[in-house]
Amino acid sequence: MTNKSHLKLRALCEGAIFVALAQVVSYLKFFELPNGGSITLGMLPIFLFCARWGFGPGLLASITYSLLQLLLDGAYAWGWQSMIGDYILAFSVLGVAGLFHKQKYGFFTGTVAGCAARFLVAYLVGATVWAEYMPERFFGMTMTTPWFYSALYNGSYMLIDMILCLAVGALLWKPLGKYIRGEDLVKA
Repeated sequence: MTNKSHLKLRALCEGAIFVALAQVVSYLKFFELPNGGSITLGMLPIFLFCARWGFGPGLLASITYSLLQLLLDGAYAWGWQSMIGDYILAFSVLGVAGLFHKQKYGFFTGTVAGCAARFLVAYLVGATVWAEYMPERFFGMTMTTPWFYSALYNGSYMLIDMILCLAVGALLWKPLGKYIRGEDLVKA
């Protein structure tokens, strides 16, 4: 087996482990909103994998994670638009975190980029697909537009998710830094 095929196999195996870990961790919810969306560390393993392996493998892992989220946690998907937007697109875009894997602190930049991309998808889907379900009041404020409501609703959990992923990632940086940066991988 060549070194290149060994690395591909290793990335595939690690991807399966990190996706499974992400799915399990996503069930440990700190808080769950009534219409979908929850505060978890489920994205953290995906961001760690993206920081280690880069965009291509990270995107593949993110797409796999999105399909698992849809199949195993898709209770809030009503219609094909919601299935595609709230699950497949929203979790697949986490793979953009892999674009920053060669940077010194690419995990942190990638986590912010991945969370921003997921928020953008959730924001657009919330303001269009879910607009008819907008309540009159949310967080004690009168809701006049689905765009504002979607920003508040999705931002309320996505911002906390991002902060949690960054904080736990910072705690893991010292013990896992060499692993995350791929310093244990022998390049061909």
